[in-house]
Amino acid sequence: MLFLGDFSVIKPEPGLLFWTTVIFLIFWFLMSRFAFKPIAESLKKREHDIQDALDQAKKAREEMANLQAENEKLLAQAREERAHILKEAKEAKDEIIAEAKERANTEYKRKVESALQDIENQKMAALVELKNSAGRLAIEIAEKVLLKELANKPEQEAYAKTLVDQINMS
Repeated sequence: MLFLGDFSVIKPEPGLLFWTTVIFLIFWFLMSRFAFKPIAESLKKREHDIQDALDQAKKAREEMANLQAENEKLLAQAREERAHILKEAKEAKDEIIAEAKERANTEYKRKVESALQDIENQKMAALVELKNSAGRLAIEIAEKVLLKELANKPEQEAYAKTLVDQINMS
């Protein structure tokens, strides 16, 4: 029978100490063999997985930064191209407007010159017509005056001879 009065926690018995140490070493060996190794391996694997995830995240951030930089570059290029196209369109518009104005001015000048020429031609035609009308009127008046003054034939013949003589002298 065990006597509890002799038992002390501070001063254990040597047999108890021996068996406790043996059991503890067996337990430690079994734990290191079957528990610590798998736990350490799973911790290493988890650390490796976390590191891989961090590396992938870093790589993704770098790719995103590169893509963003490339996107900004493309946007700047697109803006520049748009500005260039707008500038070319404005220049083409200005050129077309200037060309149309030039053609309109040329056509205007041609029409004005043509109208002035037509007016001049019509003026000359009117003057010629006026002179012809005035000449016909003068001839008619002269004919009537002469017919009245030279009512008889012998006087007309004498007057005609006088006119012929005057023309021959000139």
